[in-house]
This record gives sequence, structure tokens and C-alpha cells, in this order.
Amino acid sequence: MNRLVLASASPRRLDLLRQIGVTPLAVDPADIDESPLPRELPVQHAARLAAEKASAVARRHPDSLVLAADTVVACGRRILPKAETESQARTCLSLLSGRRHRVFGGVVLLVPAPGGGEPRVVERLVRTDVTFKPLSHEEVADYLASGEWQGKAGGYAIQGRAGAFVRWLGGSYSNVVGLPLHEVAGMLHGVGYRPPVGLP
Repeated sequence: MNRLVLASASPRRLDLLRQIGVTPLAVDPADIDESPLPRELPVQHAARLAAEKASAVARRHPDSLVLAADTVVACGRRILPKAETESQARTCLSLLSGRRHRVFGGVVLLVPAPGGGEPRVVERLVRTDVTFKPLSHEEVADYLASGEWQGKAGGYAIQGRAGAFVRWLGGSYSNVVGLPLHEVAGMLHGVGYRPPVGLP
């Protein structure tokens, strides 16, 4: 069991997997609609998107393990967007300033069934609590100027300059980056995954 496909376009997730000695044989982004459903809670959103990404990619790789993940930053019941504009990022940072928020990581691993039946589903949902210090106008302006917020859930990347905003963190750090490594390593080990010989 050594054929692994990562259903993600995120270079951060690929780097995180390599950090624990796992290099997928292929990277195939799912390219699905990631819009929240009406009244969908953050935890439901993370779990649903991870499952939908895995399912979409598994249809193209029926004989491989497929790993998919989704990261959702939540302020209360509010799902914060993957910031695409400076205005979105500013709004996110204003909401997070001086407050505790939650980061949900949904992870799904699909295991191909012998004979081509329905794949076995292994799933995990990981929560990390993060508290930001109060952010000054200057700190927000400098962070926006850095461009690190672009495409990031909640408008920040904890592995970059925003690491200086974090006053307290409870749970998995790698989950906030994009993939909860402890849980993913356990999932892969549990289904018998072994990295192919010759790959890191």
C-alpha cells in the first residue's frame, strides 16, 4: 500500500507531508466549490470539504490512497474566508485581534477496496485554539503590505510573520499551517501505507 495521491493544491500541505517522510506519487487538486452552505457550522464545513475533495480525486485514481484536507478558521460560528483581497484580510485580522479563535482541520483518507468496490473512509477532525494579541494599526498595515495573507484561511499564515501575533496556542500547530501531522501519520500507518523505496 504505497500509492498515495494528495488531493490539494497547497504547497504547505505537500511540505508538511515531506516533513514526516511522506512524498505522494501524485498531487491532484480537487478543484471543487468551497463555498459554505447556508447555516453550515465551521466544523461541518471542514469535514464536508475534505470528504468532497477526496471523493472527487479518488474517481481519477481508483487504485491509490487519496488524502484530502481542509482548514477552516472560525471566529465564533463565523467561517472566515480564504482572503483574496486586502479588504478581506483586514476584516479577518480585525476580528481576530485580541481574541481566541478556532482552526478546524478536516482530513479524509480514502483506501481503495479490493475488486473495485467503494473505498474505505478514514477521517479525522482536529481543532486548534489560537489567541492573537491585540494588533495595532501599524502591525495590521505591515502585515497586509507583506502579502502573506493572500489565499490564507482567516487572512494569515502562522508559519510566517503572523507567528508573532500568537499569544497562546492549544492543540496542533501543524493543523493551523494546513495539515495535522500527528493524526495524518497515524491514519497512514493504520492503513498500512509505506513510502515507496527510493523516495524520501
